[in-house]
This record gives sequence, C-alpha cells and structure tokens, in this order.
Amino acid sequence: MMKVTVAMTLLSAGLMTLPVAAEQFYGFMDLSINYLDWTKKAEDRTNPDIGGRGGAKEDFFYIELEGGAGFDWGDVYGFIDFENPTNSNDGQFSDEAFATDGFRIAAKGTLAYNLGSSNWNAYGHLYSFTESSSGFFDQNLVLGVSYDVFTDFGLWFKPFIGGHYEQQSFAGSGWNGGMLGWVLGYDFAIGEQKFSVTNWHETEFARDDQFRSNGTQYQLASVGWNGAVALWWHLPNNLTGGLQYRYADNKLGTAAYHDAIIYSLRYNF
Repeated sequence: MMKVTVAMTLLSAGLMTLPVAAEQFYGFMDLSINYLDWTKKAEDRTNPDIGGRGGAKEDFFYIELEGGAGFDWGDVYGFIDFENPTNSNDGQFSDEAFATDGFRIAAKGTLAYNLGSSNWNAYGHLYSFTESSSGFFDQNLVLGVSYDVFTDFGLWFKPFIGGHYEQQSFAGSGWNGGMLGWVLGYDFAIGEQKFSVTNWHETEFARDDQFRSNGTQYQLASVGWNGAVALWWHLPNNLTGGLQYRYADNKLGTAAYHDAIIYSLRYNF
C-alpha cells in the first residue's frame, strides 16, 4: 500500500505545479465492478504444474475508480484498482501477481503537457502494483513524448514513447529499456444505442536482464507487450456495460501469450 501511496503523492505533486487558471475541455469519472476470466489456453500455458511458463492464473474481480480531464495545457488520466477486495491478505502468493487470490492494489497516473501549439506533448506515466500478503510491489515510470491525433469522423489516437525506469521487490531498480504504446477510441451509434470502441497497448523493448527472470519459472523475452480492446455500450441512468479482450505476451510474469475476457459495469458520475 505504501508504494501506491508514494505513486499517488508524486502524481499529485506534479499536478500542483501546473497552471491554476486553465480552460477545461472535458472531464470524466466513473466507478466500475469488473470480472476478469482467463481463457483456458492462458491457464494451460501459465500453470507451472503442467509445464506452463509462469505463475498459475486465477480469475478475479476488481473495483476500479477512474477519471481524466483535458485542459488547454494538456491532459491527465488515472485509475486505482482494488483486486479481490473481499479477500484477506493471507492468499497464496507466486511469482505472478495475478496468480494469487490475495488482496492487491494497482494504480496508474498519466500526464501529457502540450509542447507549444503543436500536437506533441511531454509525456509521463507512473504505474504501481502492490500485493499485500507478500509485500510484492512493482513500480514503472515512463518519461518521453506523446502525440495527439483527432479525426473529423470521431476517432482519436494518442501514441507515446519513452524511457522506462522500474523498481521491483524481486529485481531491484534501474532503467529497463523503453516503452511505446497508445490509447485510442471511437464513438458510434446503432439506431438510438450509443457505443464506443477503445484500445490501450504497451510494448516494452530492450529490457534489462535483471527484470527478465525470477530465477526459477520463467525467462521473459527482451520485448513484451500487453493491452486490451474493449466494446462499451452506453446505457441509461449513467451506466455503461463493457466487454474487454485482455492480452499479454512475455508480460505479467509469464513467458508466453495469454489472454482473458473482462466483464465490466460502470457508473459514470
């Protein structure tokens, strides 16, 4: 929990340095309940008892608080997830954080600051993961640039690239290559029903050897990636239903491709 608190404190401190008088273009906040269901293929590929290359995957549910805003100087985004929120902290722990049924917290904050009048931004994001019963933590800081793309037909696309600094309870801390990725979205309607398609993606490259192995179960490749593609159905009464395809390769503590389906229900404030 302390690592998450530190991450949020650093993000808050950074936001305090931004212009106080700013024009806001958009803002949102939502609270969701989500259930992540690993595919059978993912469970087979990651279960070490049957020759898998990582910690055994277990399905779980989580509560997420998410929000973001866009201003004339740039934009911010963040979320905090409470995974297995009803479980105690005595769950079995393995090298893969998603393999335990114990209580976990994941949080992320991003900041994109406009560079002049161009579509380029100074970009940074901070991700923090803590598994309470074991004390495992993993914190990832990315610093670089991003670019804003907005189309006339409603598609938006925000790619980024930057250096990747990691601090982890098993591997220590240091620069761990780079990261590139993007977020994108598209809103559309079918009759009177409103929908959105979104995708977030991250690729880590040129990873340092100290972060690629736990010494026993797996050896991650120098390149790994993960993300999710989602379809959102915007319902009455500020509700949104979501179906997400979650994917990862040589990431999340597993040296193989693995995927899951996430079922989501959001309340939009």
